[in-house]
Amino acid sequence: MSKVEDDRYRQENPMSEYLRMERMPHIWCPGCGIGSVVTCMADAIKKGGYDHDKIAVVSGIGCTGRVAGYVKFDSMHTTHGRAIPVATGLKLARPVMKVIVVSGDGDLTGIGGNHFIHAARRNMDLIVICVNNFTYGMTGGQVTPTTPQSANASTTPYGNYEYPFSLPFLADAAGATYIARWTSLHARNITQSIGEALNRTGFSFIEVITPCTTLYQRRNRLGDGLDAMQYYHDDADIQHGADTRTVGIDFQGKIAMGKFVDRPKPTYLEAVNTRYANVIGDDYQLYGKNPLEKEKEKEAAACGQGGCGSCGGGE
Repeated sequence: MSKVEDDRYRQENPMSEYLRMERMPHIWCPGCGIGSVVTCMADAIKKGGYDHDKIAVVSGIGCTGRVAGYVKFDSMHTTHGRAIPVATGLKLARPVMKVIVVSGDGDLTGIGGNHFIHAARRNMDLIVICVNNFTYGMTGGQVTPTTPQSANASTTPYGNYEYPFSLPFLADAAGATYIARWTSLHARNITQSIGEALNRTGFSFIEVITPCTTLYQRRNRLGDGLDAMQYYHDDADIQHGADTRTVGIDFQGKIAMGKFVDRPKPTYLEAVNTRYANVIGDDYQLYGKNPLEKEKEKEAAACGQGGCGSCGGGE
């Protein structure tokens, strides 16, 4: 391909408005599922018609952590395990933003595990996408909190003996209000789930099972990326609403996927405003709202109760 053809391809790519085509090709290995997840995220944002200036992407360290460098949104590539607290600070400073965290199983639930459970507990208004490939892909293929028992890793060459997390169960127990799981084969479902998460408030968690062809697949003699896709095709079943206590993944076992949890609950900022408004009263200035927005809310509430004098009490 000539330079002219390459430049035209980059400009005409359907995702060129959402991804930094000048940084392509990306660093991920052939068969890796991270690129598929990034495309699904960009597609969900595209279909939702969201203002680019109201989207922010935050990632941690590791293979998935490099996502922040490829998106055409305000983005942050943070330190190891700190994607969620950085995203929390961003959301509190700019509540109007849609803040998406994209990182791996090790970054989010290993060194970042404490931040993960407390953001879910608080119901922070974040979308957390976890690319779970059961390994630390960038640093040598070590065991992560999700590596299935008996799986081979560089730190467990005779097979993993630790008990793994089931991430949907962990998120559910911690308080997440939207929980879904898919594999990287199920691109349309991933896009739909991300779209649903963008259209709601609260802590949304989407797990995507993906292959690490270079380390996890190779060490466990599972073939290449196509073999992983075949495994997902044959052994992943949709179980919407499944009890998250039952969706753990054994080594090369069945994969339960679908939307497991979708429940309404006040977000962290809504809880803050409700509590202080109840205690302090009218003197409290609602967090995250400017004076004009607050005045419009008061007028709307008065109108709905028939107290504005300009309508029939909402009839």
